Amino acid sequence: MNDIAIKADRSNSRTVTTAVLYGLVIALAVASGVLFYQLDGLKSEMTKTKGAILNEIAQVRETSSVTVAANRERLESLRADLEATRSQASMAASSARKEAAKHASQLVQKLQQEQVKQAEEVRTELTQVKESATTAHAKISDVTTDVGNVKTEVASTKSELEKTIGTLKSVQGDLGVQSGLIATNATELAALRAMGERNYYEFDLPKTKEMQRVGDVAVRLKKADTKRNRYTIELVADDKRVEKKDKTVNEPVQFYVAGTRQPHEIVVNEVRKDRIVGYLATPKVIQARRG
Repeated sequence: MNDIAIKADRSNSRTVTTAVLYGLVIALAVASGVLFYQLDGLKSEMTKTKGAILNEIAQVRETSSVTVAANRERLESLRADLEATRSQASMAASSARKEAAKHASQLVQKLQQEQVKQAEEVRTELTQVKESATTAHAKISDVTTDVGNVKTEVASTKSELEKTIGTLKSVQGDLGVQSGLIATNATELAALRAMGERNYYEFDLPKTKEMQRVGDVAVRLKKADTKRNRYTIELVADDKRVEKKDKTVNEPVQFYVAGTRQPHEIVVNEVRKDRIVGYLATPKVIQARRG
């Protein structure tokens, strides 16, 4: 019984071993099949990759070939442009040299003509100078005579002026201030101007409704009495309005203006119908008035 059991156990053990071996063979076969499948897929993938790489290399070569050809064409074009530019520059330089030589020749010709012209003008001027010198010598004596006459006239005028100044008078004005010298006519007024002590403004003032500018003041004639040689005027100075009523001919009508110590004076020499003729005398130097 024991031998049979032992034999049965051995038989069972072999059966298990055989089953295990078969299982291992089958697993190995399956693994080999899977590995073969994966290897085949890897080969296919490598083939595709190789083809893509070869395509890219072909495209790069083609692009490089096109670029090289374009660069060659551009280089050739640049070389052609350079040669054309050099040729144009050479032609322009040659033309410029010819033009410069032509212009220089023209300038030399003009210079020679100008020199001849100037030489002729100098000869003509010398001749005219000689003639003028002869004429000038002839006129010197006449000029000397004229100078003597002018000196005589100046001396006479000075004498007359001194006489006129000597006849001028200084009278008291309507403000009670002793006036400067008074002129009663145009000759005496000219003598006062020659003295240069005051400023003088002549006027011929008609009777109007509006103020009229005389020097630095505004004046309006309100009344002119030809029978009595009297007149009435209205003055505006420093925005102040003053009426000088019933004044007489050659009477200094006095009034002050800001910034002066001496009074302004209006002297009327003639009273006509609706018109007065005379002058305004103002201080030459502006000074601050006291008081």
